[in-house]
Amino acid sequence: MDIKTASALHRLRLISVPEALSFPALLIFGSLLSRISDIDYLMMPLGVLHGILFVIYTLFLLDVWNKAKWPVKRVALFFVLALLPFGGLYGDRLLKRDESDSVIAARARQAAEA
Repeated sequence: MDIKTASALHRLRLISVPEALSFPALLIFGSLLSRISDIDYLMMPLGVLHGILFVIYTLFLLDVWNKAKWPVKRVALFFVLALLPFGGLYGDRLLKRDESDSVIAARARQAAEA
């Protein structure tokens, strides 16, 4: 795996956790807060923040698809995980495993060359 692919995977990992937590933490909390109080003005900024995180996640996912040459099924899995509350946490775990596998493979290649 080259450095551009590894950095694209790392960026996707970095955004997957905040995106996964933004739906339940921001939107559900904001919705409950607006229902039990008169604070309706929080929903708009919280929704915008969640939307921005989702768009960034989608752009990073497309970047990984382009650089890592993932099959469409895998990209679709990560997209569906982004739609589910806490789904990005599972996606982060899959990406972490991919990252560690690539490090192991790189070390094995270095050992074979030496």
